[in-house]
Amino acid sequence: MMPATKAAPIRLFVAALIVAAAAAADTYTNHTVGGDAGWFFNATANKTSADYTAWVANTTFNLGDYLIFNTNTNQTVIQTYNKTTYSSCITDDALDSDTFQYDGGRNEFGTEMTVSVPLTIEGTQYYFSDADDGQQCEQGMAFEIKVEQGLGLPPSLNQPPPPAYVPSPGSANDEGESPPADTVANTPPSSNYAVMTGGSFFVTVIVVLISLVGC
Repeated sequence: MMPATKAAPIRLFVAALIVAAAAAADTYTNHTVGGDAGWFFNATANKTSADYTAWVANTTFNLGDYLIFNTNTNQTVIQTYNKTTYSSCITDDALDSDTFQYDGGRNEFGTEMTVSVPLTIEGTQYYFSDADDGQQCEQGMAFEIKVEQGLGLPPSLNQPPPPAYVPSPGSANDEGESPPADTVANTPPSSNYAVMTGGSFFVTVIVVLISLVGC
C-alpha cells in the first residue's frame, strides 16, 4: 500500500487533471484565423500573411465556436457550404442559400475591421477571400474546416426558425410587399477567449472532491 504522504500529492494531481479536462470540454472557443498574422494579403509579394491550411490542421472546431477574422477592407470574408463555389474562388454563380459574404471588399481600402463568424452548422464548410477577382483565394487565402458537434449550439445561437410568411387578408394583390428577412446572429461572446458553460464543470469538481474525501 502506498504511504499516505506520497498518495496525497498523486491524488491531487489526478484530480487537477480531471478538472482541467472537464473545463476544456465545457467551453466554446473564439478561433483567431491565422493566429497573430491575421487575415491579410500582400499584393506586392502576392502572398497571404499566414498559411491557413496549416493553421486549420492544429485547430478543433465545434458548434458554438466563433471564427475571428482580424483583417481590413482589402480582403473579403466569404463563407460557403458549396465546394464548387470554394474551388472557383469567386461568388458570381453562388447561391444566397449556401454562400455568405460577411464584410470587406468595400470602396475604402485599408480600413481595419474584425469579422466574427459563428459556427452554427455541423460538417464541412469553406472560407476564402474573393477580392482581386479571386486572385487572393488562388494564392492561398482560403481554407476548409470540419465543425464537430462538441457541446452543441448555445441558447444564444440555437434559435428556432422564423414562422412562415403568411400574407395578411386582402394583401394578395398588394405590390412591393415581401416576407421579412431572416437575421443571423454574428456577435461574438464578450470574451476574446474561451467561454465557460459552467454546469458540468462544477458537477465534476464535486465528484472529484467527494472521491478524495472517501479515500
